[in-house]
Order: sequence, then structure tokens, then C-alpha cells
Amino acid sequence: MQNTMILKPAVVQAPLVPGDLADRLFIRGGQWLLLVLLVLAVLLPLLAMLWRAFSGDASQGGGLQAALTLLASANFRWLLGNSLTVSMTVALIVVPLAYAFAYALQRTCIVAKPVWRGISLLPLLAPSMLPGIALIYLFGNQGLLRDFSAGNIYGFWGIVLGQAIYTFPHAMMVLMSALALADARLFDAASSMGASPWRTFCTITWPGSRQGVFAAFCLVFTLCITDFGVPVTVGGDYQVLALEAYKSVVGQQQFGRGALIGMILLLPALLSFAVDMWLRRTQREAMGGRAQVFHPQPSRGRDAAFLSVTALIGGVLLGVFGMAVYASLVQFWPYDLSLSLDNYAFSELPGGWLAYRNSLLLAVCSAAFGSLAIFTGAYLIEKTRQSALTRTLRLLSFVPMAVPGLVLGLGYVFFFNLPGNPLGSLYGSLALLVVCTVAHFLTTAHMTASTALRQLDDEFEAAALALKVPLVRHFLRVTLPICLPALLDIVRYLFVSAMTTVSAAIFLYSPDSVLAAVAVLNMDDAGNVGGAAAMATLILLTSASVSLLLALLSRRLLRRSQAWRQPAPGL
Repeated sequence: MQNTMILKPAVVQAPLVPGDLADRLFIRGGQWLLLVLLVLAVLLPLLAMLWRAFSGDASQGGGLQAALTLLASANFRWLLGNSLTVSMTVALIVVPLAYAFAYALQRTCIVAKPVWRGISLLPLLAPSMLPGIALIYLFGNQGLLRDFSAGNIYGFWGIVLGQAIYTFPHAMMVLMSALALADARLFDAASSMGASPWRTFCTITWPGSRQGVFAAFCLVFTLCITDFGVPVTVGGDYQVLALEAYKSVVGQQQFGRGALIGMILLLPALLSFAVDMWLRRTQREAMGGRAQVFHPQPSRGRDAAFLSVTALIGGVLLGVFGMAVYASLVQFWPYDLSLSLDNYAFSELPGGWLAYRNSLLLAVCSAAFGSLAIFTGAYLIEKTRQSALTRTLRLLSFVPMAVPGLVLGLGYVFFFNLPGNPLGSLYGSLALLVVCTVAHFLTTAHMTASTALRQLDDEFEAAALALKVPLVRHFLRVTLPICLPALLDIVRYLFVSAMTTVSAAIFLYSPDSVLAAVAVLNMDDAGNVGGAAAMATLILLTSASVSLLLALLSRRLLRRSQAWRQPAPGL
């Protein structure tokens, strides 16, 4: 009978002897520094927005009376109804399509799976305005396919189509994770009992993935109701709450109204966060330790059907983004279709290429400093003695997941513009944009690092302490190389997110720190759709190129740093 080893939570005792002062400084000093950063970058901006929204001063939010007046107004009910209708429609369209696409990648034997998966992730590499811009060139008043469309693209269906493209990869990734959790023993039992493929799906696949479907629905709904990039591009007269918050702050300087709407937009995000946490706990409890990996078997009819669905969705995505790239190269649409790079000169944009250079610098700084800070913070939380401080740090690290970028950006506006705030000089600087970007995308990166760190045996730290190796050296020479795949994933995620983000940065830039994604929005507002398409295409190509470069680089680095995982020759 084999012995069973029970792994206890990671515990690295805070050193008690004077010779271990460096370890104590690394652990305690690092934890308190992380707490200060999280409070300044996450908690205080949200509290400042809460104060601004419910302040009794009429020049601020107007207090409870102003909130009640806003909620009772016919204009607010119209905006809320529009937002709910659009978000629900997009979710009902995207989730079934994303489920079919994810099912094809995880549970069938279709050809070229990496290619289809790469195509499906294209919307993640560009700002949310790019699908809207492409739809204008396809179905706008002078669009390529205008004669084949039943109505005007500007309005409800324009927003629905643009947001469906924008949110598709988000839902697809959630559903791929849900469908990856399959026990092959259940399918073998169903096959031996003569169950049909449809009955197997209804009794095994669907019960095991329906929680992921619900999570994807909540995610798509939240992304749609808090996005203003697509509505500002193709919304026309069809207004939504997120766009109203943007116009209230940027266009009308009504900060109190913007704060109130921001608080309302926070509610669906909080609900989705609570649902996601509950689903994660339920899914983890439902997984057994003896589960076997499921490998799909070829089926000509099934694979052909799902390949058709996959090719159709992939073709639509390629057509939309290909149209945006083509339009950026056209001399003057639709009168002069000769190809030219004139749109890439950005002659009508103040500073020309300054916005792109700023975005590139923001992405590099966010990826470099953010990844190291997040990974080190996750190490100090997961691999140290659990206390009230570590629990507080873990809680604050999860807060950004429940906060839309639009709301976080408003919080930064109110906090860093408070009278007497010594950090107010940072407002409008690229440094503040780096802090806001890292804070905005903190939770996903933190969860990636924590998952990798939890897979390491506690004996690594115990051996370092027994050998009197400084914990900092152990962290740099052992933990980082072992967890290098997760760290590179965080670097890639932060870089792409910084290149494409617009929701939070739209309120924080200055003429000297304007970003490429913000420039896309400004050029589209000014009627320079060709320049907007060019800048969005530049962001797309940069994100794709860096992602590919990091993938190639990681393969080479992992061959060296992960060589210990490979079996010895002859074994």
C-alpha cells in the first residue's frame, strides 16, 4: 500500500535570527511596499470616485438627491435600456458561437487548430474601435457592401456587430478552459453503454461546461455594458451609459454625473466578479484527482460540421480585420482606391507619430516593471507565512477584476486631482499611465503568477532556509527560472493590454502623453477615419509582432531554463 503525502500550504517563516535580516527585509519590506502600492493605485482612486459620486456638494456629485434625480430621469432610463438591450443581445449571439468554436478546438479533430485559435484572438490585439471602423468601411454610407445591407450600420446593429467581434475571444478563452476540464473515463463509460453522441453531450459535456457558459455570458455582458469604444464609432444616435459617462467627463466637464454613472457601471462588474469567484470554487471542488485527460477521436461528419463553423467565424474575423488594414492603405476612400502610405504619416494628428511612440514606451514599461512587481508580489503572498497582511494583499489584488477600466480611470481623475494631494503632479504623465495600466490588468496577471507558484513544492523554500541561502537569491535563481513560462505569459499579456487599452487612459493623458489607442478615438471623432484605421492597424501589427517574438524567444529560453523537466538520455 502506497504512502500518501499531504502537501500543506506554503510556509516560509519570517527569519528570527539577526543574520537573516536581508530575508526579513525582503519579506516584510516587500509586503508593506506592495500594500502601499495597491492602496495608492487601486483602493484610494475608487474611494475618491465614491466620495465624488455621493458628495453633498452640488459642485461635486450632488449627493443622494442628485443620484435619485439621475435614476428617475427619462434620459437615464433610455440609456440604461439601450445598454441592457445591446449587452444582452451581444451575449446571446457571442456565447453560442464562442462555445461552438471552443468545442471545435477542444473536442474535435479539425485540422489547423493553432491557426484557427490565432485568428480568433485577433480582436485582443487591437483597440475596441477597430471592429467599428472596419464595419464603417464595409457597411457604412460609402461601404464596400452597402448595397447588401438592409439598413444603416450606425445604431443598434452596428454596436451589436462591433461588440460581438470585440468580445468573441474573451468568451472563447473562458469556454476553452471550461471544455478542457473533461474526464476521459466518463466518455469511455458512455461509449461502452451505447450512448449516442448527442446523449453524451447532454449528460457529460454540457453539465461539465455550463458553469463556464454562465461565466462567459456574464463576462461578455459586463464588457459590453462598460465599453464605449464601439458605440462612439458606430453608435450614431443610439446612446448607451458608458458613452454618456465618457461624454459627461471629457465633453461636458460634468464630473459628478460621470462619477454617478461610473458607480452604476460598477454594479454589473461586481456581480460578474462574485459569480466568477463562486464558479471557480464550484468547478475546483467538482474536479477529481484521478481524472484522465480526454483525447477526442476522429469523426468525419462531426469534424466536417465544426470545421465549417470554425472556418465561417474565422473568415468573418479575417474579413473584418483585413478590411481595416486595406482601408488604411487606400489613398482616398471610396474615390481613389490606389494604395498609399499617406494615412500612416498622421499629418493631421498633433505630434504625428508621438502617440505611437508613447504607447510603445507605455507597453514596454508596463510589461517590464509590471510583470516583475506582480510576480514578486504573488511570491510574497503565496510563499510566506499567511497573516492578516497577506490576506489583505490577496483581497486588494482581486479588486481590479471587478472594476471596469472606465470606472478606474474616473477614480484616477478624482484622486490625483484632489486639492493638496502630493501625487497630483503625476497627473497627465506617462508614469501615471503605467501605474494605471498595471493596476487595471493586475488581477489576471496575479492569478497567472499565483497558479504557477502554487505548483512548486514548499521544499524548495525549506531547503533554501536550511542551507542558509538568502531568500532573494533563491527567488532569483530558482523560483524565477522554474516559473519562467508564466512570467513570459504575464509580460505578453501586459504588453498587448497596454498597447490596446483606451477605457482608463482616455481620462489621464496630456498632449505630451497621448496614446495610440486614444489617437484612434480622436481621429475618428474628427472624421479622419483613414488615419484612425492606420493607427489601429499599427497597434494590431505591433501587438501581433511582439507576441510572436516573445513566443519564439520563450521557446529558446525555456529550452535552457526548463531543461531539468526533460528526462535523462536513455530513460
